[in-house]
Amino acid sequence: PNLLKNDQNNYLVSVLFDETKTGIAYVDISTGEFKATEIQSREPYSELRSEILRLKPAEIIVPETLKLTEDLSVHITKYAGWHFESIRCEEKLKSHFNVATLDGFGIKGQTLAIQAAGAVIDYLADTQPAALKLLSHISNYSTSEFMNLDASTRRNLEITETIRRNETKGSLLHVLDYAVTPIGKRLLRQWVSQPLLNIDEIYVRQNAVQVLFEKGLLRAELFNQLKKINDLERLTSRVISGHALPRDLVAIRSTLECLPELLRIISEFNAKELEGFVNKIHLCKNELSLLTNSIADEPPATLQNTGIIRSGYSAELDQVIEASQHARDWINNLETIEKERTGLKTLKVGYNKVFGYYIEGSRANSSSVPNEYIRKQTLVNAERFITPELKEYETLVLNAEDRIREIEQRLFKQICEQLSSSSKRLLETSKGIAEIDVLASFAEAAALGSYCKPELSDTQILRIENGRHPVVEKTLQGIRFVPNDSIFEDGEIIRIITGPNMSGKSTFLRQVALIVLMAQIGSFVPASKAKIGITDRIFTRIGAQDEIHAGQSTFMVEMIETANILNHATSKSLLILDEIGRGTSTYDGLSIAWAVIEHIHNHPNIRARTLFATHYHELTQLSELLPGVRNYNVAVSESDNNVVFLHKIIPGGADRSYGIHVGQLAGLPKPVIQRSAEILRQLEISSGKAITIQPDMPQQLMLFPENNPILTALNELDINSISPIEALNKLYEWKKKFTE
Repeated sequence: PNLLKNDQNNYLVSVLFDETKTGIAYVDISTGEFKATEIQSREPYSELRSEILRLKPAEIIVPETLKLTEDLSVHITKYAGWHFESIRCEEKLKSHFNVATLDGFGIKGQTLAIQAAGAVIDYLADTQPAALKLLSHISNYSTSEFMNLDASTRRNLEITETIRRNETKGSLLHVLDYAVTPIGKRLLRQWVSQPLLNIDEIYVRQNAVQVLFEKGLLRAELFNQLKKINDLERLTSRVISGHALPRDLVAIRSTLECLPELLRIISEFNAKELEGFVNKIHLCKNELSLLTNSIADEPPATLQNTGIIRSGYSAELDQVIEASQHARDWINNLETIEKERTGLKTLKVGYNKVFGYYIEGSRANSSSVPNEYIRKQTLVNAERFITPELKEYETLVLNAEDRIREIEQRLFKQICEQLSSSSKRLLETSKGIAEIDVLASFAEAAALGSYCKPELSDTQILRIENGRHPVVEKTLQGIRFVPNDSIFEDGEIIRIITGPNMSGKSTFLRQVALIVLMAQIGSFVPASKAKIGITDRIFTRIGAQDEIHAGQSTFMVEMIETANILNHATSKSLLILDEIGRGTSTYDGLSIAWAVIEHIHNHPNIRARTLFATHYHELTQLSELLPGVRNYNVAVSESDNNVVFLHKIIPGGADRSYGIHVGQLAGLPKPVIQRSAEILRQLEISSGKAITIQPDMPQQLMLFPENNPILTALNELDINSISPIEALNKLYEWKKKFTE
C-alpha cells in the first residue's frame, strides 16, 4: 500500500482491436473498480490512445499477436492469445460472477469488451489470485457519455499533467485540487478527465457547488472534518481481499467515527442540492460497533504480534490471557513462597531456553529440599529442581502466546469476513464522501479564483465575458491577469486571430478550451459571466512536436493532427488551431491554412466554433469571402521602437508579427537583431504589397504576389498589335531571361 499513489488509481488495462472496433477492460485491484467497453470507430487505435492517456495505467496486457504501432509510454505485457478467445472469456466471466448470462452487466454483444475482460480475470488468477475476491461485478461504460478528448488535446491543454515535466503542478487538475481525502483526489482526476455531455448531470454538480460556494465558513468546517477521513475505499478493498492488517481496521473505525459529525456539518448547509450525494453516506453503526468492541485501541502493525483484540470481546481469548497472567504471577511469587516454606534463604527461581523454569539451591542445602522437588540439573555449586506444579504453570506461560496469537488471528479473520459482508455499504459511503470532497474542492477553487457559475445550453452558443486562463492566472501569483471576452455572435463560426509572437494568442486559445471543459465537469469557470453550448469534443492543434520513434517529422505530426480534426469534428465541437501550416514553406503553409478554414466553414457537417491563430496575415481576407469568419488581433502599443504587449483581443486583423522584437526580448545578440531588421526591410520592398483578392483573378493565382515578373511582362504585352514572329521571339526572350 505504501508504494501506491493516493491521488490516482492503479489500473491494469486489457486491450485488443480490429479494423473497426476497440475492446478495453480495466481494473484497479486496490479499489475493486472493474469496467469494460467496446468502441466503434473508423480509427480504433486512435480511440485506444485516448483512453490509455486518460487512464494512465501501470500495465497493459495485449494478445501476443497484436502489433502496437507506437510507444504508449506504459509497460506492455504480451499475453498468450488463447486467454483472449471469445467463448472462453465469456464462460470465464460467467463462472467468476456466478451468473448464467452477462446481459445484466451491459456488455451483451460486445465481443471485444468481453474478451478484454476475460483476459483480465485470467491474468489476475495467474498473478494476484487474492484480488479476484474484490471483483464482485463489472460495469459497462460508454465513451459517448463523456466529452472525447484525444491524446493531443489532453497534452496541449495540460489537463492532468504538464507537457514538459509530466507533473501535476501547472496543470488544470492542480488548479482545481483542494480535495483533502485520497478518495476525493482520485475522483477529481476522473472527473477532470471525463467532462460530461448531459446538461442535467452537469447542473446536479453545479448546483451542489453553488451551495458549498456560498457558505465559506461552513465549507472550511467541512474540510476540517474531511481531513480526518482515511482511504475508506482502499481499506475496504484490502479487507475483502484478505490483505488487511490490524491498523487498517483501526483506520476504518476512525473514519466511521467521523461520519456523524460529517453529516451534521453537511446538514447545516440545509440544501436539497446535496441530498443525492449525502444519501450515499451510511453511518455504518453495526460495523462501527463491531470494530469498537473487537479491535484494541493501539494494535500491533502485523498479525504476528499479539494484542490485536480488545479485552472483553472473546471469552475464550480472555480466559487464555487470564490463565497466562495468573501463571506468570504464580511463578513470580514462587521464590518468596518457597523460601518461607522451606526455610532455605538461598533458593531462587530462574529460567533458560533449554530447561525452562527451575528452582535453584546450593549443593550444601540439597539434602534439605522438599521431597516433591525433582532434580533436573547439577552444577558445580548448585542443584536445579522442578516440581509438577511449576511445569504445569510453565506450560501455561510458554504456550499462551502461541495460543493467544492463534485465537486472535482467527477472530481477526472472522471480523474481516463480517466487514466484507458490509463492503457494499462501505464502498458506497466512500463514494459519497469522495463526491462531497470534490464538490467542495470546486467550490474552494471558485471562491479563491473568483469564478462564476456558467450557464449551459444545447445550442452552439459560446459567450465568455472577461475570461481568464486558470493555470496562468494562478501562476502569476498576484499579478493581474488581463481578461478577454470570447463572444461568438450570431452567424460567427471562425475567429482568425493575428498578432505578435508572445502577445498571448496561445494563452487565449487554451483558456477558452479550458473554460468550456471546466463548465462540463461541473466546475465554476474563471470569467465574470459565461454561457456555453454543450461541446461534444475539443480538438487542439498547437505547437511543434515530432514523433521520431514513429518516423514522423514535425510537419507530418501537424498534418496528422489536422486531418484527425477535420475527419471527426462536428457542429458541436470546439476547434483550437494554432499556426496551421507553419511547418512548411510559406506558400504551401498558407495554402493549407486557407483550405482548412474554408473546409471548416463550408462543410455542412462541421461548421464548428473555431479559434484559428496565425501569422499568415493574408488569411484575414477570408472575412470578406466567408460570412462566418471574423478577424481579431492582439493589441500592441508601439512607441520609440519599443513594443508593449497589451494581451487584449480586439476586433480586426494585425499587420505585423513583431518577431524581431521578441527575439530581442529573448536575448538574441544585437548584430543578429540589426541584420534581421535589414533583411526584413529588403524582403518587404522586394515582395511588394501583401496578397490581395480580386474577383476576376483565377483561383490558382490568388495565393501569389501581384508583381510576379512574368505576370508583369504579360500585362505589358499588347496582344492585338503583336505579330506571330514577334510573339515567338518574346517567348524565347522570356524563357532565356527567367530560366537563367
